[in-house]
Amino acid sequence: MSSSLEGTCALTHLGAIRAQGEEAARFLHSQLTQDTVLMRADEARLAAFCNAKGRMLASFVVVARDPQDFLLITARDLLAPTLKRLSMFVLRSKVKLTDATADVDLVGLAGNAAAAAEGLAPWQKRESGPAQVVRLYPADGVPRALWIAPAGTPAPAGAALSLDDWTWGEVRSGVAPVTAATVEAFVPQMLNYESVGGVNFKKGCYPGQEVVARSQFRGTLKRRAFLVHAEGVLRAGQEVFHAADPEQPAGQVALAAPAPNGGFDAIVAIQLSATQGGQLAAGSVDGPALTLLPLPYALLADV
Repeated sequence: MSSSLEGTCALTHLGAIRAQGEEAARFLHSQLTQDTVLMRADEARLAAFCNAKGRMLASFVVVARDPQDFLLITARDLLAPTLKRLSMFVLRSKVKLTDATADVDLVGLAGNAAAAAEGLAPWQKRESGPAQVVRLYPADGVPRALWIAPAGTPAPAGAALSLDDWTWGEVRSGVAPVTAATVEAFVPQMLNYESVGGVNFKKGCYPGQEVVARSQFRGTLKRRAFLVHAEGVLRAGQEVFHAADPEQPAGQVALAAPAPNGGFDAIVAIQLSATQGGQLAAGSVDGPALTLLPLPYALLADV
């Protein structure tokens, strides 16, 4: 356990879209990769919003405040275009979509500060006073949680955790969100979303559903997400190259953060063939060398 991953962090890089109305659950169900109609009161959802080609336009942690009132926690730099695009599909549905960022406080909890989520599995949630607490995937065994509360609610006690350290914990959890740097870069499986609770293959249609399903069930998936370390600087959106093919990128950095002991750690989506040997580097074949690290979870077997 890293001593740097302990405390609370104001998640100023995130925002919230509110979906409210008697058809809110069904509307979200028709747009996202996850089931929102059958979501229980003690559950949240990791979900993706895709274009018709199955490429991720945004990712969300979806929580229900009641059966007709949902919050979609997403990258703030994607919130406005995502809200605009989702609104295009409302049509006559009885749902209202708004930017609720100013109405909620979003705080990351790590280590002992995440005690309110103790005993929960990833993406389970519970009420904690006026707040909702969602258990996230751990980072190197350190428990992590997302705290969502009405604006102005006192946050849980804990030492201040920097946003860099929180993001490093996100990297080490192996679950990468979509940001402006990576919009439309990945189908969900390229970020292992099917293995971390981000895709439901039994639900009905949604934008890009055929592509996502075909990638899973016809053996066409050629890229996966991996953890890497580099001594040089890494950033989201950076291309990854393999020494055997210096002209053609083999993948892309999805999320990166400074590592507490030096260098950078990152989640990269790269061609499976590029992981079989030979040097990987970021930016160009002469860029920072990447060392593959073990994933913190098992991948679902490709069908």
